[in-house]
Amino acid sequence: MNSITTHVLDTARGRPAAGVPITLEHRVDDGAWAPVGSGVTDEDGRLRTLVPPSMRLVVGVYRLTFDTDLYFSSLGVEGFFPEAVIVFHVRDAGQHHHVPLLLSPFGYSTYRGS
Repeated sequence: MNSITTHVLDTARGRPAAGVPITLEHRVDDGAWAPVGSGVTDEDGRLRTLVPPSMRLVVGVYRLTFDTDLYFSSLGVEGFFPEAVIVFHVRDAGQHHHVPLLLSPFGYSTYRGS
């Protein structure tokens, strides 16, 4: 499967984080970041459409940026981090890469999911 997906869970509320804007970028040879895709998490906190269907992943470094400021503002919550940024390697472009985010107003963590 040729894809990168994510799932955002609001650990402070104990529920999926719906409505989180996310961008995906790929680092190119000169070190600059090239846009790949973007979207907003659904009611289950998932975003499955970051990589356009016509695009083939390539080996390299990718960056996910989660707009946590907009998410927490929509809930009337003051968060500490305006963005959560996750940079990771795609070493096998034929594999599925799932990168979840566990989020609270004052911290976040991530892991390689399945």
